[in-house]
Amino acid sequence: MVSNTWDVIVIGAGPAGLAAAIAAHQAGASVCLVERESRPGGILKQCIHDGFGLIRYAEKLTGPEYAWRDIEEVRRLRIPIYTETFLLQLHREAGGFALTLQNQELAVFQLSARALVAATGCRERTSRQVRIHGQRPAGIYTAGTVQHLINIEGYLPGRRCVILGSGDIGLIMARRLVLEGAQVEGVYEIKGEPSGLTRNLVQCLQDYNIPLHLSTTVTEVLGKERVEGVRVCPVDEEMQPQLGSSRIVPCDTLIISVGLIPENDIHAPLGVELDSRTSGPAVDQRLSTNVPGLFSCGNALHVNDLVDYVSESGATAGLAAAQYAQGQGVTKVHLDLLTQGDILYAVPSRLDLLVGGEAVIYLRSSRTIHNAQVDLIVDGVTVLTKKYSVLRPPEMERISLDMAKVAAEAREVILRV
Repeated sequence: MVSNTWDVIVIGAGPAGLAAAIAAHQAGASVCLVERESRPGGILKQCIHDGFGLIRYAEKLTGPEYAWRDIEEVRRLRIPIYTETFLLQLHREAGGFALTLQNQELAVFQLSARALVAATGCRERTSRQVRIHGQRPAGIYTAGTVQHLINIEGYLPGRRCVILGSGDIGLIMARRLVLEGAQVEGVYEIKGEPSGLTRNLVQCLQDYNIPLHLSTTVTEVLGKERVEGVRVCPVDEEMQPQLGSSRIVPCDTLIISVGLIPENDIHAPLGVELDSRTSGPAVDQRLSTNVPGLFSCGNALHVNDLVDYVSESGATAGLAAAQYAQGQGVTKVHLDLLTQGDILYAVPSRLDLLVGGEAVIYLRSSRTIHNAQVDLIVDGVTVLTKKYSVLRPPEMERISLDMAKVAAEAREVILRV
């Protein structure tokens, strides 16, 4: 019989959640997973292209292959997974958290845990969130929806496509559509530089002669029952459309790839402090939030460009949650990690000065910088320097800080580019 009380409950069985559950189990905690879909693996189930696992496994895997390794480990460890299970209510109780859940087998039921790991992933921005004018005809999709339709359902959403946004999913789907026989009229990016990884720009656009139009956006959708075309328009330095230079591009499908938003609605009632720069929770290096016992990881924490880092943060959160449930690492002395210069954001946003070992810091630059240098400064003394030939906003960087270099009585820690 499966227990109703756990040391750790992990919400979400994508790559972050799977890694968190494995790490918590290996640390000696009782743990279970809660997943709203019918199968674990998260978004990786529909990512049939390769390029996953280059850091973690030193191999080039497809998304399903990458997920399968953790799914098999979860099965080997006999970690229970509640699939097709939806979280109805979450609140704190004495000693931990109470979750009210629903699925077909158990109807409405409750689980409780000393610690909770939120590995809920992220969602796509839609056409309405970027305020495109026009009707709501058939033929407007997010890039992730198109990926699901083609790779999972076996449907081709359109024959003549325009892609708005140069995010990685959009670039990958541009290639996929061409391989399936569709025509991609072009990829339109409002910014002056692409938003995707360099390897995807080369492998998905350049290798297939798909045009990329920078500093250009879609301002209107044409058509009533079905998309018949879109109006595209160059933008100025303030990203304001220059309507006098607009033109119409005939198409039957508009695909939106304009960014991802971390999913954190479920634990909003707990009073979780969010980082305005990432839209995810503010955490320390153990990925602990301001709510005792609640940990965040993966794309729910901040949007990652590599699944290897998603899994790494999941393992960090899972281990920390297990230690918390076992009564370790409760006392904290937090100091904000300040950022200066051309840093878009850094995670974690604060450091627990009482935790030793290694603190992994993820960062993105706010602009493309050649011959860049990242310095970490503690009370005016530079304790870590790392140089890069180039920093680009789409490509997240990872640095490791030895916490022995940060005294427990430190007053200021600055990360500067």
